Amino acid sequence: MDYSKIGLKVGIEIHQQLKTDEKLFCSCKPDLVSSEPSISFYRKLRPTQSELGKIDPAASFEFKRGRGFVYDADKKTTCLVEMDEEPPHRLNEEALDICLIIALMINAKIVDEAHVMRKIVIDGSNTTGFQRTCIIALGGEITVNNTRCPLQTVCLEEDAARKIREKGLIVQYKLDRLCVPLIEITTAPAIHTPEEARKVALAIGSILRATKRVKRGLGTIRQDLNISIRDGALIEVKGVQELELVSKVVEYEVNRQVALLKIKNELSKRRVEFETIINHFVDVTGFFDQTTCKTFQNAIARNGRVLALVLPNFGGLLGIELIPNIRFGTELSDYAKFWGKVGGIIHTDELTVHKITEEEINNVKRFLNAGRKDAIIFVADHIEKAHEGLNAVVARAKQALKGVPSETRRAYLDATTRYSRPRPGAARMYPETDVPPVPISIERLSSAKQHMPKLPDEVIFRLMKEYGLNQKLANQLYNSDYLAVFERIAHTSQVAPTFIAAVLTETFKGLKREGFAVESLSELFIETLFELVDSKRIAKEAISQVIAWSIKNDETDLDKVLRALGLEMISTQKLEKILSKIIDENETLIYNRKIMAIGPLMGIIMSEFRGKVDAKMVNQLLKEKIKEKLMKEDTNKKQGKGVLPNSV
Repeated sequence: MDYSKIGLKVGIEIHQQLKTDEKLFCSCKPDLVSSEPSISFYRKLRPTQSELGKIDPAASFEFKRGRGFVYDADKKTTCLVEMDEEPPHRLNEEALDICLIIALMINAKIVDEAHVMRKIVIDGSNTTGFQRTCIIALGGEITVNNTRCPLQTVCLEEDAARKIREKGLIVQYKLDRLCVPLIEITTAPAIHTPEEARKVALAIGSILRATKRVKRGLGTIRQDLNISIRDGALIEVKGVQELELVSKVVEYEVNRQVALLKIKNELSKRRVEFETIINHFVDVTGFFDQTTCKTFQNAIARNGRVLALVLPNFGGLLGIELIPNIRFGTELSDYAKFWGKVGGIIHTDELTVHKITEEEINNVKRFLNAGRKDAIIFVADHIEKAHEGLNAVVARAKQALKGVPSETRRAYLDATTRYSRPRPGAARMYPETDVPPVPISIERLSSAKQHMPKLPDEVIFRLMKEYGLNQKLANQLYNSDYLAVFERIAHTSQVAPTFIAAVLTETFKGLKREGFAVESLSELFIETLFELVDSKRIAKEAISQVIAWSIKNDETDLDKVLRALGLEMISTQKLEKILSKIIDENETLIYNRKIMAIGPLMGIIMSEFRGKVDAKMVNQLLKEKIKEKLMKEDTNKKQGKGVLPNSV
């Protein structure tokens, strides 16, 4: 796709947890815990007006969902501040200093004073009904592939509570993550391709990691993307956790908007107007008394009803795929789910999937006086919820006449996105009166400059020079979570630095693709694993197997892992006996192929003893024994002794 032609603009917001001793507004430890809560309490949150007397549309949306929130707290990571039973303490000075260092690294202009603001959020992720945030710097830039990407703001803010589960109208949160310090870096909407978006996110992440003052691991960094195209809309995509997904999320969102614009044009050709899409819902339960459709059966069994809505001239459009596994009908369904709290919708573009017969649908069409080009939407639930769900469908169908609705969407691990809520407006910020402003003095800035780390390019160059890594491997290592542990292992081990780096990047990525949670491995486990390789207790080839088994069986004691796998290294003495036996069994192969026989023999040995022998040692011993065998045979020939065997 020609992204310049469609006017793609992307802005990125990167949220990264900071590595501090305390939380942002109290002295609690910023750690996640798995222990049982010390206390649980229930809250309902309501929207409040801004100083201009306006209510934020996102807050209004959350309130209308009617949800209540249960909060779990423990004494180690939570106090009265997180429970909103005590005012916040002063701003964490350590977190502020880390933000200043990062702001200086990207050439941003530091503000004179840090003023804490309240940002209204009533989705339950904060007990107060708002998030505390403050601007630390404005502007700045980074350069990616000789292209300048301007930045807008650097903010310091508190992380949200951790969602545990959601059931019906009750959402349960854990407060250990609430108030953990976050830095937010926002770019200008000056990114114009999906790949450029990925590279910018990666470059900002590299700068953050260079400080060694940010947390690492799953959930410690999140990317929000603001994406728009010409004639489309500004879409906010929340919660992209993997950097590798950034480009794919942008690509999918562009495809989605392009498809929605095509649907808009088609509706225009069909002369569909706002006045023709009406909130007229008809109870058609009686037509499905004997249905084999499970959705309808279950709803009717729970005293629910089946309501139908006719969308004039929408026939065939609801099944159009916008992005993989997401159709236009899916978008209508998402609105019905969120606003009506129903299980979803069924429409006439997908009847066979739900085992609705042609006779049933023809009877309904005649009853509703629906035409051949019309689409029918069904919602099966309690009558009030079904009405709300279909009202949302009508609203979304009308938006289709305009093209792309501006909204907030949630990102998933397959890079698809789903409707989350309306986009927030400007009426959601007001001053925090409980936290005094913090002046940023010249002396403080001078101290921050002295603590600025080397930039990523400098570190990558050092890795190549000091450890002999190629540029690709050095880049991968720098952008991984394992640079520090790599350097510790490389300084204390005889294992080749290139091999260590390859395991920590390429091997780990491969295991992660196979579903193994390598991020759960502790640095102690990784270092101990390489100590075993260094001491020849296990072979290099066994590393993947050891890691996979350890994760699968939740066992971190490497002695137990090796015993379970039977991977203790074979002694050199025993290995030589094994090789001698294999040499004797394959004399013809050796006499025919000479030293080239080493390839097939290595295959025989490694297929049986992989993980128990060092491949390099096997290769060396095989060469010696093959040469010895050939020399002995040559001597025998010259002396007229022995004959070549006819077979093996």
